[in-house]
Amino acid sequence: MWLSDRQKIGVGLTAFGLFFMLMGVMMFFDAGLLAIGNILFLAGIASIIGPKSTLVFFSRREKIKGTICFLGGIFLVLSKFPIIGFLVEIFGFLNLFGDFFPVVFGFLKRLPIIGPILSQPVISRFLPRESRTRV
Repeated sequence: MWLSDRQKIGVGLTAFGLFFMLMGVMMFFDAGLLAIGNILFLAGIASIIGPKSTLVFFSRREKIKGTICFLGGIFLVLSKFPIIGFLVEIFGFLNLFGDFFPVVFGFLKRLPIIGPILSQPVISRFLPRESRTRV
């Protein structure tokens, strides 16, 4: 699968967004780092799938609760309520992107080093059994 230059930039923005969010949590919910992470993550998603597809994804009827929580959490982080905002944002993130987790774990199980670790009985009990779509 080949990515266009715009999509490659989007992957980088998304990765930096996740990195800044992780650093914001590690720095005891630093509102500045969480805000930068949120903005980079949203910009990366929009760059990967395009602005129109992003709006369609976030405005689908079955995703509206997750969208409201995710964007509300971002608003709370930007309003200097980082802990509450991050928790609301995580709830929204799980509602929005929860359908993709079986696909991601299916891909990770096929990787050389990570696959055998995820196939251990202790860990595999907590992971989805199979993905519905092929990677």
